[in-house]
Amino acid sequence: MTTERAPLQTADRALQVLLAFSQDRDEWGVTDLAAEFGWDKSVAQRLLASLSHRGFLVSDEVTRRYRLGPAVWHMATAWERHGGMAGLVRPALRELAAASGVTALFAVPDGAHMRCVESADGTSGPLRVYRLADELYPAHAGATSRAYFGMLTPGARSGLLYGRPMARFSELTVTDPERLEELMGRVPADGYAYSEGEYDPATAGLAVPVLVRAQPVASLSLVGPHESLDGPREELLRPLRSVAEGLGELLTPRSAARARRP
Repeated sequence: MTTERAPLQTADRALQVLLAFSQDRDEWGVTDLAAEFGWDKSVAQRLLASLSHRGFLVSDEVTRRYRLGPAVWHMATAWERHGGMAGLVRPALRELAAASGVTALFAVPDGAHMRCVESADGTSGPLRVYRLADELYPAHAGATSRAYFGMLTPGARSGLLYGRPMARFSELTVTDPERLEELMGRVPADGYAYSEGEYDPATAGLAVPVLVRAQPVASLSLVGPHESLDGPREELLRPLRSVAEGLGELLTPRSAARARRP
C-alpha cells in the first residue's frame, strides 16, 4: 500500500505547488513554499526542481525563486483551442437560456473589450444569424462589459475611460468618461448592470459579474429585444446570479488545504 500511495502523494503535492501560484502570488522560493505547506525543505526543493525540469516553472538564477513556465501556457492554449472554457460553461448557459427565454452569454476580458466565449439561445430564438462566440464588446458600451469592468477599481478602469477614443454605436451609447465612471461605480453595490441599445440599438442586456475568490473573472448576461427584459428585474436576476455563482465555483481551483507547521 505504501508503494501505491507515494506516487499519488507526490503528484498531489506537485499540483498543490502549481495551484499556489495566483494573481496575488506569482513566485515562490523553497523556504516559503516549505513553510506554507508544512513540508521539509528537501521536499519543496525536489518538487520545484521537477516542475522546472518539465517547463511548468522557471527559476531566477539570482533570486532562486520560481515562476510559472511555458508548459502552463501550452496547456492553457491547447485547452482553449479545443473549446475548454466554452465546453465548461455551455451546460449552465443552456439552462439559463431555457429558464429565461432569451440569449445567455458568457464573456471574459480581452484588453479593452469583453470577448464572448459561448452563448445559448433562448426560446425566443437566436439573437444573431451567426454564432456570438468571439464577438468583442467594448468596455464602454453595454451591460456585458459594464458588469465586469465595473468591479475593477477606478484606477484599473482609468485607462479604459480616459484618453481613449470611444465608438458611438447608437444614440444611447455613452462616451462621456465621467458618466461611464458613474455607471460602472454602481455595479459593486447593485451587483448587476443593465443597458438598452448602447451596443446594439435593438437589444437590451442584463449582466452580473462572475467572481472567483471575490475577484471578477468574467460576466454572465441575458440579452434580447427590449421587451424581453422588461419584466420584474428580480425575477431575471435570481437565476442569473445563481448561475454566475455556480460558474464561479466551477472556475475556482480546487487546491488542498495548506497544512502549516504549528
